[in-house]
This record gives sequence, structure tokens and C-alpha cells, in this order.
Amino acid sequence: MSRQRGFTLLEVLIALVVVALALLALTRTAGGQINSFDGLRERTLAGWVASNVLNETRIATPFPGVGKRDGRTRFGDRDWRWTLEVKATDDPSMRRLTVLVFAADSTEPSASLDGFGSDQPSP
Repeated sequence: MSRQRGFTLLEVLIALVVVALALLALTRTAGGQINSFDGLRERTLAGWVASNVLNETRIATPFPGVGKRDGRTRFGDRDWRWTLEVKATDDPSMRRLTVLVFAADSTEPSASLDGFGSDQPSP
């Protein structure tokens, strides 16, 4: 009698369990990467919104009055809320500008940016 070569049922089942565990781990990793990418995209777009608000403020009023203002904008097919806080500095000819950007329904800022405005013309 010749003995047939091949895998036993137990060996095949063990191999399938190993493959299933590996695929499960890969699926979880891919899901985590997708969530990470979405967060990175949100922070990047929010940073651009903050930069736009800061630069528009500098262009419109290079030396803005002290205070707080807010607004809304649409950028990257999303709605954003922003707040701009203008503070006095030790130098009376300078203002500190702080922009916080929020996703439309969020209470935590997605990005923040600080800058300065001056009543002196840029060189």
C-alpha cells in the first residue's frame, strides 16, 4: 500500500486560522490608517483656513483694533468656524493675532495660528 501525500484536515484548519488572524490584523490597521488620514486632512484644511483669516485680516486692517471676532467660511467642501482674537503687546505699534479654526460642529479647535500686525509699513 502506498501512502498518499497531502495535508491533513487539522493542518488545513490551522492554516486557515492563521490566515484569518492575519487578515483581521490587516483590516484593523487599514481602518486605523483611514481614520488617521481623515484627521490629517481636517487639520491641514483648518490650517489653511487659519492662514487665510490671518492674511485677510492683515490686508484689510494691518493694525486691527483689540478684541475678538468670529466668522464662518466654506473651504474644501466643508464648513468652518473661526475666531480671531487681537491682543495688545508690549510694543504699542504691534498687535498679536490668534486664529482658532473649528470644524462646523466641533467644540475643539482643529487648528490655531498666531501672527502679528503692525502700524508700521513692511520693508
